Amino acid sequence: MVKHQPLQVYEKQLCLSCLTGIYGCRWKRYQRSHDDTTKWECLWSFILSCTFSLLLVWFYFWWEAHNDYSEFNWFLYNHSGEWSDGTVPILAATAVGFTYIAFLMILALCHVAVGQQLNLHWLHKIGVTVALLTTIIGVISVTQMWGEEWDVVWISLQATGPFLHIGALAAVTALAWLVAGQMARAEKTRFQVMVLLIYLSVLLTLYFIPLSITSPCIMERGSLKAAPAIIGHQGAPMLAPENTLLSFNRALQRNVSGLEADVTISLDGVPFLMRDRTLRRTTNVRRVFPDRQYDDASLFNWTDLSSLNAGQWFLKDDPFWTVQYMSTSERWSVGNQTVCSLEQMLKLAAKSKSSAVFTLHRPPANHPHRHDWVNLTLDTVLRSGIPQRQVSLEGVMLTNREMVRNVAPGLQQTSVQKLPLDTLHHKGISRVLLRYNQASAQDVRLYNENNISLTLCSVNEPWLYSLLWCSGVPSVSSEAPQVLRKVHYPLWLMTPDEYCLIWISTDLISFAVVLGIFIFQNYHMIRWRMSGMRSYNPEQIMLSAAVRRSSRDVNIMKEKLIFSEVSNGVTSDEPYTENEFNYYTN
Repeated sequence: MVKHQPLQVYEKQLCLSCLTGIYGCRWKRYQRSHDDTTKWECLWSFILSCTFSLLLVWFYFWWEAHNDYSEFNWFLYNHSGEWSDGTVPILAATAVGFTYIAFLMILALCHVAVGQQLNLHWLHKIGVTVALLTTIIGVISVTQMWGEEWDVVWISLQATGPFLHIGALAAVTALAWLVAGQMARAEKTRFQVMVLLIYLSVLLTLYFIPLSITSPCIMERGSLKAAPAIIGHQGAPMLAPENTLLSFNRALQRNVSGLEADVTISLDGVPFLMRDRTLRRTTNVRRVFPDRQYDDASLFNWTDLSSLNAGQWFLKDDPFWTVQYMSTSERWSVGNQTVCSLEQMLKLAAKSKSSAVFTLHRPPANHPHRHDWVNLTLDTVLRSGIPQRQVSLEGVMLTNREMVRNVAPGLQQTSVQKLPLDTLHHKGISRVLLRYNQASAQDVRLYNENNISLTLCSVNEPWLYSLLWCSGVPSVSSEAPQVLRKVHYPLWLMTPDEYCLIWISTDLISFAVVLGIFIFQNYHMIRWRMSGMRSYNPEQIMLSAAVRRSSRDVNIMKEKLIFSEVSNGVTSDEPYTENEFNYYTN
């Protein structure tokens, strides 16, 4: 009599079908495999990992570059001649690409966890290639056009490094489950050793990487100095049109300590405030003087400049996405702004007892006041009634500095270059205005010790303001004074002992978790080797072999054992000897 017995019972595996289907379009059971991944697919897995890493850096770069979005848009305007928010398409593409690649990475790790063969679908391969090439092109383009912005990555790591370390350590600790599983299923000792060494190298690097993490916010609390003074760069350009009286009033309402602007000389010798070379972006010159819209702003007389509207562009372009929060009266006030003169700004600063910092731009060669532009500016300063000690002037050539000291000896001359201390004192420069990435902690300390007033620009994000606060920077120039005024204390500050305690505690917890995962994943193999078992029954075979073989091999082994029992008439439940086990399973 023939005894029929089902060899295998197939269960529904919906999650596994979705996993292999989405990743490699292997929706059917017969399409899946537990065989080793081919070298070609291993290469694509490596490309996927590299793309994910590059996109992660790219995403982090644009996340931290939020401080300089307006600078980037202004840079694009100077090259294209048209104003647009160029960060929107970049951020959208980066978010979509990073989400897509991260999703594929998660699917790949799930394949490894369940022992499935990696087989990335060709459509995904095209998507990964497009994401990789696009990101590489983006990195090269930013490096060529805006290379100094990469410094924001290293600067931001001083603020985020301790927290990124904890996050990275948590992620690598979680990967211990996959690594331990791979070691348990692997049949080659060499592969086990290689995987273990790579994993331990990464883990140990993360354990000791805090030794290289430095941050000014890791300090004794008693060493924290006063908060940096905030200077409104072009007023408060996120709340009102830049370089207008309304913008400066909004900045003063946020208790800024000073006002900063760019100064140009009109055709009839009136210093006025204008950042751009032309009037196209911030006025309605296209409608009022269409034939002169590309002319240099200094080639307009003050009468023509006063007739231009300097606020409607703000309502139309909404450069900082703030118009929607304005009331009707605020929008009316914004829409009726005009070009502001230097004298108007100085009188406002004198009335509020605030300092005034401005950069003077020399008129072009065909301008009637190309040679007396500094005299006209000094006359305006003296006429405004503002105390000279409250005014800082930048943009004056070396040949004019002596004349400035004679006419207005109390006026603070400013440099936008990082010069040696001897040079600064020789030229009579008492103030240095630098971009925030141009001054190191050592520079800050050196300037403070030698009574050189240092101002860093443009600081718009709380994390950067907190970092500079801990560094001892005396003042910052900002386009977002309303944001920085809400920072009453550094976002985080810890003593070296506190940081050391957090570091050691995190490492110990990670080590305990990793050790527990490896023991749990390899429990049956450890128990078998320690017990020295020499006989097996089918249940023991499955327990001890499951940790050494993939599920496909286990199913084949079960079929061999069951078939051998039926065909040979074996009905006894007595355990197999070691030789019988090797015979049936090999």
